[in-house]
Amino acid sequence: MSYSVGQVAGFAGVTVRTLHHYDGIGLLVPSERTHAGHRRYGDADLDRLQQILFYRELGFPLDEVQALLDDPDADPRVHLRRQHELLTARIEKLQKMAAAVEHAMEARTMGINLTPEERFEVFGDKDPEKYAEEAEQRWGGTEAYAESQRRAARYTKEDWKRLQAEVDDWTGRYVALMTAGEQPSGEAAMDLAEEHRLHIGKWYYECPHPMHRCLGAMYVADERFKAFYDSMRPGLADHLSEAIAANADRHTA
Repeated sequence: MSYSVGQVAGFAGVTVRTLHHYDGIGLLVPSERTHAGHRRYGDADLDRLQQILFYRELGFPLDEVQALLDDPDADPRVHLRRQHELLTARIEKLQKMAAAVEHAMEARTMGINLTPEERFEVFGDKDPEKYAEEAEQRWGGTEAYAESQRRAARYTKEDWKRLQAEVDDWTGRYVALMTAGEQPSGEAAMDLAEEHRLHIGKWYYECPHPMHRCLGAMYVADERFKAFYDSMRPGLADHLSEAIAANADRHTA
């Protein structure tokens, strides 16, 4: 079975112009052409395109991609293993970056003072104050915000380490729960949602179930919160939001 250039562009999420360019430089030459000269791509062509796009996503220039794929001694499985290793490393780096940004956002908005070294290590040339300003604009008039400020102002560096250790432990267990296929309405998911609520109450402010339900909705509606939770595991933000709602239902029914 073969596919037209338009179909392949749709499958791969690239433009027809990109496929024409790949053909022109010999990177991806379609295995067939119609009598009218139109390009037709077979399954082997699609496999090669997938390899190209993997390497491009990882930042390899086209000439290096072509050299890698045209190496006569390279086993296709070697490419897959290499790409898996590179992608896994990139995912781990992005997760650490997301966690570092969340750490800094919480630290600043909750009144925890970071040293200049810590601030620039996390944010680079970004201005961390914008998060504190936005938090104060959105929640500054609430008792919860005031309470979180009062509590966090007393926290030491060791307090923050203990808080983060609890977060890391909870995260690992929630990811494992999702990997096992637990539904958001299941007992295990609701129990972890309740633990999430209690963690907020322990470290920041009292969080009744209705307030927790609102937070869960925000984790999906606010793209930054959604990106943070989804960096732990794709789909975690939506799963947690549903688990929080289910947990609130069972405690307020």
